[in-house]
Amino acid sequence: MKLIKWLVILAIVAGAIGGGWWWWKRRANDAPQYQTTAVVRGDLTQLVTATGQLNPVLNVQVGSQISGIIDKLFVDFNSPVKAGQVIALIDPSTYQANLLQAEADLASVNAALELAKINESRAKELLAKELIPPSDYDKSIAGLHQAEATVKQKEASRAKVKIDLDRCTITAPVDGIVISRNVDVGQTVAASLSAPTLFVIANDLTKMQIDANVAEADIGVVEVGQKVDFTVDAFPMRTFHGEVMQVRNAPLTVQNVVTYDTVIAVNNGDLKLKPGMTANVSIIIAQRPEALKIPNAALRYRPADTTKPAPGAAKKREHSPTRTVYILDTAGKPQPVQVKTGITDGLATEITDGLKEDDKVITSSTAKPTTSAPQNPFSPGMPRRF
Repeated sequence: MKLIKWLVILAIVAGAIGGGWWWWKRRANDAPQYQTTAVVRGDLTQLVTATGQLNPVLNVQVGSQISGIIDKLFVDFNSPVKAGQVIALIDPSTYQANLLQAEADLASVNAALELAKINESRAKELLAKELIPPSDYDKSIAGLHQAEATVKQKEASRAKVKIDLDRCTITAPVDGIVISRNVDVGQTVAASLSAPTLFVIANDLTKMQIDANVAEADIGVVEVGQKVDFTVDAFPMRTFHGEVMQVRNAPLTVQNVVTYDTVIAVNNGDLKLKPGMTANVSIIIAQRPEALKIPNAALRYRPADTTKPAPGAAKKREHSPTRTVYILDTAGKPQPVQVKTGITDGLATEITDGLKEDDKVITSSTAKPTTSAPQNPFSPGMPRRF
């Protein structure tokens, strides 16, 4: 009987010890597991990203002020041209005929002017001999002046026709390369309402610019002189460089999104970049070599039992240089730390005060759900199977 008694006591003690161990293990498994990362030093670059289009610095549209049929073309796409070089010819037949007509009209009024001069001279002599009344002499003077005015009018008409004839010859206004040709031989150019564009000439493709559309939220930190890195789809493995040359104040609104045209100067000495290419631009706002930095996830982390801030407080704190991060104390509990932040590259943020290198900051936490006890199949509300 004593042996049985001691066996029962030992069984009770063992059960108590086993139950205590199981309870402690379960509590340990239910405790939150924290993911931490070390505060490290490294280079940090803050960027403003945008997209834009590559364009020549000077783009000249060559048009026509007269109408007619394209008689000859002397250049094509990608043709290099010099200023004053003939690049196209409009059929001059109509304007040559107009010039002959104007010269004939001018010759006719010149003859009339000669007759008016003779009449005035004769009238003057007759008036001196009192053979005609003064009114007749006045008429001869008026006739002379009218003939002189008619001559000037016809001379102006001839000059206009001659200018139109000269405009049949289209010349290049600047040195450059033809990047667009909009007409063919035999095509009729109609310049009655507006001057049509015949060619587009890029002055110098070794110097180009990007017209980048920067969002209004980022335009406040963009300044003239900042360095720019960009890529184009034609050369995805190559990074090109440029510099902000101008930030234009004219806003552009597309679907309620306000952007500002930022002009970026680009050196295209090897002529790899072509007009019209889409550039993915990264404007370098600030750089910090060997900066103390933490992942942005550490700035977003909050323990589960932390009281949620007021709706407006989070946004205000987000724009403040003072932020709160959490580290683990000696008991393994999250401990808040106030830090001062600097620039960010979107993945990591500079820490200027509050932490030191190799400190561990919490980035996330996980907790295992508590296993619920099995439910009684005969309890109320449980479906019964028969």
